Order: sequence, then C-alpha cells, then structure tokens
Amino acid sequence: MKKYVIGLDYGTDSCRALIVDAETGAEQASSVKYYPRWAKGLYCQPTANQYRQHPSDYVDCLEASVKEALSKCDPSVAEQVIGMSFDTTGSTPVFTDKKGTPLSLLPEFAENPNAMFVLWKDHTAVKEAAEVNELCAKWEIDYTAYEGGIYSSEWFWAKVLHVLRNDKKVRGAAYSIVEHCDWLPALLCGDTKPETMKRSRCAAGHKAMWLEKWGGLPSEKFLTALDPLLEGFRARLYKDTFTSDAKVGYLTPEWAKRLGLTTNVAVGVGAFDCHMGAVGAEAVPNTLVRVIGTSTCDILVSSYQEVGDKLIKGICGQVDGSVIPGYMGLEAGQSAFGDVYAWFKHVLAWPIVELVGKTKLIDDETKQKLVNEALDKIIPKLSDQAAEIDPKESSVLATDWMNGRRTPDASQLVQGSITGLTLGSTAPMIFRALVEATAFGSKAIVDRFTQEGVRIESVIGIGGISLKSPFVMQTMADVLNMPIKVARSEQACAFGAAMFAAVVAGVYDKVEDAQKTMGQGFANEYKPDPRMVAFYSEAYKKYALLGQLTEDNFFKTI
Repeated sequence: MKKYVIGLDYGTDSCRALIVDAETGAEQASSVKYYPRWAKGLYCQPTANQYRQHPSDYVDCLEASVKEALSKCDPSVAEQVIGMSFDTTGSTPVFTDKKGTPLSLLPEFAENPNAMFVLWKDHTAVKEAAEVNELCAKWEIDYTAYEGGIYSSEWFWAKVLHVLRNDKKVRGAAYSIVEHCDWLPALLCGDTKPETMKRSRCAAGHKAMWLEKWGGLPSEKFLTALDPLLEGFRARLYKDTFTSDAKVGYLTPEWAKRLGLTTNVAVGVGAFDCHMGAVGAEAVPNTLVRVIGTSTCDILVSSYQEVGDKLIKGICGQVDGSVIPGYMGLEAGQSAFGDVYAWFKHVLAWPIVELVGKTKLIDDETKQKLVNEALDKIIPKLSDQAAEIDPKESSVLATDWMNGRRTPDASQLVQGSITGLTLGSTAPMIFRALVEATAFGSKAIVDRFTQEGVRIESVIGIGGISLKSPFVMQTMADVLNMPIKVARSEQACAFGAAMFAAVVAGVYDKVEDAQKTMGQGFANEYKPDPRMVAFYSEAYKKYALLGQLTEDNFFKTI
C-alpha cells in the first residue's frame, strides 16, 4: 500500500495543503486557500500596526484546502494518508477559555480583534516589549539571554500583556493562551485543554522565553513583577515542550469526516513556518536558510559542540531542537523584505488607482483591466530597468527598516530611510536602492552570526522571491559574497511539514532520513560577481552609517 502525508503551511494570508508520497517525496497535489476575512482587511488597522486573524479563517481554509487537494488525486489516496503536520506564522497567540477554545469563537467575542490571533507582524506591543527588556536587564535571570538579548513586540509575552492591558472583557474571560501552531494539531486530535495540549518547542523557546534549565517559562515572580495582570497564566500554560518529530495524536472521527480522511492519520507537533521550511529545503548544519517573502526568516542549524555555551547577541533565538531534533536551531530575520517592494509599488500605484481607476473617459470594465495590468507589471518592469542601472552612477541609498528591525538587535522604533535623491533620480533607481537595502540587511545578519563565532558555509533561499526574482537574488549574492542555492520546491515550508508528518507516522525514524529521501533538490544557484562584490563592500559601509545616524539621532528621541 502507498503511504501519503499532508503538510499544511499557514502563511500570512493563506493556507496551503500539500499531499506528498512519503516514500519518494513526489508531490501528488496541492491547494491554496486565502483567508476570507483577512482578505477583506477585517480586524486590522495598518496605521496602528494592528494585525489580527480570526480562527474561523484558519478552520475554513484547512477544510477547503485539504478537500481540494484530495479532489485532484486518485480517490484511493485519501484512504492511504497516514500523517499530517502543520507549520504556521509566529508568534501568533490567542487567549482561550478553560476548554482551550479561542475566545473569538465564542459569540460574545466573535467580532473583537483582541480575542483573535495576534499575527506575527502586529507591532502594537512595543511598550510592553520595552518593559520586558528593562525587567530582564535587572532580574537575577536574564530571560532574553537565549533570544538574542532583546525581546520583540512581535513575540508572545509582549502581545499577551498588551491585550490584557487594553481589553477588560478579554481579560475577564481569558483562562489561558495558545500559539497558532499548537492549536491546530490539538483541535484535530480533540485535546485543546490548555494543561494537556502538547506545545511546540520551536514556538515556546523562540518567542515565550521557555528554557528547560530554568524550569520552563519565566517564573511567576518575574511575570507578576512585569505586570500583576499576568498572575496565574504560567500555571495554566505548560512546563514541557516537544520537538516536531513527536506525535500529538490521531484525527478525531469528526475531523476525519470533515477532511475526507481516516482516523489512522497521525498528527505531529507543529512549528513555525520558517523552521519547517529549513527542513523542507534540506538544511544541514551550518547552512543558512533564508525564507524570503514579505519578510525574511533566517534559520541556521548548528551542533551543540559548535554553539557550546555561546549566547548569540541580537538574533531572534537559539533553541534546542527547534528545527532538527538533536541540533541547536538559530533564528534571525528581517521585518520587511518583499513588503519593502510592495510599499514602493503602492506609492507608485497611487495615480493609477486614484486617477485612472476613477476616470470617466473609458468604461468600467476596460478601466479595471487597465488598472490591473498596470499594477501587475510595476514590479517586473522596475526589476528589469533597475537591473540595467550601473549602481556606481546612482547616489540613491536606503535602509530596509520600513517595518522596524527584527535582527540584528530588534527594534520596532526604527523606520526606513532613503537618501541621495536628486532631480535625476528615477523610480528604477529608487527601486534598485531598496533591493540593495534588503540585501544589506541580509548581510548585517550574516555578519552578526560570523562575529559571534557561528560558521555559515552555504546559503539556501526559499520562497516566492527566491524563485521569481533573479535580480533580487543576484544582488543578494553579490552583497553577501556567497553563492545562494534556490530550493526547487515552491512549497518548502509545506514540504518540511510533510517530512515531519512522515516521521510521526512512522515512515522514518528521524527527519534527516526524510530529508534525504523526500528532498526535491535545487532549481538554481546564484554566484557572486567579483566586479560587484568590491563595490557593495564599500556601499554596505554607507548603509551601516546611514542606519546608525538615523537611529542615534532621530528614532531614540521620538
């Protein structure tokens, strides 16, 4: 009998279900479903950096994507699916009741954004993150030590405290808290009770300051010193965590029926998307995997012997087993990458949308087609023309902090900047500077790992930009002065989830074996151009100086 597994990848705006032959890695079918409420912009306030997602979006897209993927396969496949695993964005927590039900699934909280999942990119908790850092600096244990030394507003405790402070009704109803990647497996296996739900090592270690040697989560004394509103939550959370080769359980009869599967499907412990993406991209120790999309998440796997007692400053975290069990997982990343390009596109698109889109000179159908065509072509045309520019002939320079800075040294107060503009500066010149800025931000991360004594022997790119934008990838290779391989699979995160599903279903003893058999290899490799390496080495110094000047002389004073 054939054996199939399903990897489910929950991104910022959609869910992807991927059905894979567990013994060969051959893709059978996939389906992408976009969150309907998120697509309408519901519950979000971009000007306030508020980004919330309704759990019903997750459930609806789970059911729809799995069913559609199965519909593309031979009918026999559904009976032969034996494993399923999830990856999600993170930190993406939500408050629950005593049963582990997200509050926003209760009628009285159905439209309350504070009762919903707080998406990774929500930066409403800047003040709370600063308070975490301030308290950690003077506490007997620095709970940020394994999280790069700086706690971020994108992470668990800052978000939790912000919501508790700002919503009395949620505060009164909240019993516990769950991460997105923990809730979905628990839901499908029928055990969402907060005290017994299996929790992800990846999520807990990287975002909630969990560490086995200090007894799990930060102490009750620390949390209540941070704010008495946190009293009691620690006891209603968890002490133990699990790596993603652990099994949560099996599909309940209800969920087996809803998905068109059997109750023989083993469900694995979830993890964050970029960590499973690194597995799907066939990461090995000392390989930096860059998940390149709206933001980036950079994952590095290293042996215990190499990392030793080092505490890597300014990254997002170092957690035992968060990527590959038996190795240390290190995380870094940029708060905006593709989002920087999308922002510039929106700026340029303003007259198209507001003027062409509202003209009375042509009929509505033609008008909409014209607007859509122009919007679709902005980035490709900018890329083509920017690639033709000799960077030595442009004075435009930018930083990549349009959504704050994740690493090195997290700060959501910093903002992006563009300088060197003249009356001769063109849109392609500015776009090229933005692409270079995102590459320079990448170099800052690589340099930090190197400075902290962590070897990077190779770089792998995954995600849409790595497969679709040669200009961006070549610029990055030139700036890093390192070859960059691009994973063949367009769905590396879902593939990583499928690999872990094959392990929890018993097809493989460990995920490294699944990688070797199921891996899809690489589609391309970008090698640095020696002529550009020297130029970008000097340009990077200007980028670093611009960042330092703006941060020291402006952002710390606002």
